[in-house]
Amino acid sequence: MFCVIYRSPQRDQTYLYVEKKDDFSRVPEELLRGFGKPQLAMVINLAGRETLANADINKVRQALEEQGFYLQIPPPVENLLASHLERGKKA
Repeated sequence: MFCVIYRSPQRDQTYLYVEKKDDFSRVPEELLRGFGKPQLAMVINLAGRETLANADINKVRQALEEQGFYLQIPPPVENLLASHLERGKKA
């Protein structure tokens, strides 16, 4: 199974995985508006792969099969102040 990965020009570290190059027919219009004009990042073969750099390969495969796309968003930024204050309460 091949998949094509696009980078968002509007959202840092946000990627859209689709089954075929330039085929966004199964991607909701609202998502594409917020994503911006997709910029081709790479084409990869998921067959034979066990991992991906920043996404769960099983979730990617399942999403591609069920909905035709997978959206990878960056993890939330850690609130260092909240972490520091929480540690201070435990001390």
